[in-house]
Amino acid sequence: MSTQFIEYPKCSTCRKARTWLEGQGVEFASRHIAEQAPTAEELREWWQRSGLPLRRFFNTCGMKYRELELAKRLPQMDEAEQLALLASDGMLVKRPLLVTDKAVIPGFKVETWGAAL
Repeated sequence: MSTQFIEYPKCSTCRKARTWLEGQGVEFASRHIAEQAPTAEELREWWQRSGLPLRRFFNTCGMKYRELELAKRLPQMDEAEQLALLASDGMLVKRPLLVTDKAVIPGFKVETWGAAL
């Protein structure tokens, strides 16, 4: 099973998730979300595989999200526009993001990640 760990290394939640993965002995490929932002195609695939609403892939606590007033704007945007926006700046994407052969999970919750792995 291949596991991707998409993170922003300065994020405390990402550091907790990395420590947890390492503690569980999970082998993973790490990707810096700001340096190598996911493409719209990747995001579309991950979103569809996750079964979650697309809004769950937005980092709603981030400064960029607030600066762009996305809480007001997102409901007026279609899926393609939202995916293009997410792909335009990795800091808009909820992190960490766990991508495995079986699951795609934005955000870190031990119970959810443990069940997926």
